[in-house]
Amino acid sequence: MKGMSTYTEEIGQEIARRLSEGEPLTRICRDPGMPNRRTVSRWRKEFPEFDALMLEARDLGADAIADECLEIADDGRNDWMEKLDKDDQPAGWVLNGEHVSRSKLRIETRLKLLAKWDPRRYGDKLAIGGASDLPAIRSERDLSEAELLAIAKAAAAQEDVDG
Repeated sequence: MKGMSTYTEEIGQEIARRLSEGEPLTRICRDPGMPNRRTVSRWRKEFPEFDALMLEARDLGADAIADECLEIADDGRNDWMEKLDKDDQPAGWVLNGEHVSRSKLRIETRLKLLAKWDPRRYGDKLAIGGASDLPAIRSERDLSEAELLAIAKAAAAQEDVDG
């Protein structure tokens, strides 16, 4: 059996630290000296203090992933690339569509996972209206990229306020 199968506070703290930074449990459990996922699940059932630590770490990790969405969105370093002419001389700049698309995919994937992992904080908020002054029901799929980015920024700003 790979890794450890006996719970220690030290290994529990290390797992929680890494989870709180947004690292997935699957990746943590792949490392030498770490327990497998099944062992972590067993520890959560056997050790209530470890389970509480894991719940808190997962909340913090979700916030770290939301913050990462903002970092990805704000990082425009590779959004443009220099275009060369037929003689390999600089001919201007063009949008690096592959990089922009990959960044969008990275953000969308994280936001969708956050919505599944913690729907109360990161899930779709539906407003049910009938009056003309209330918004219609909208889901995440109906939102534009700009609206999704605004939601991610608002979530990060709220986290700053909450502490």
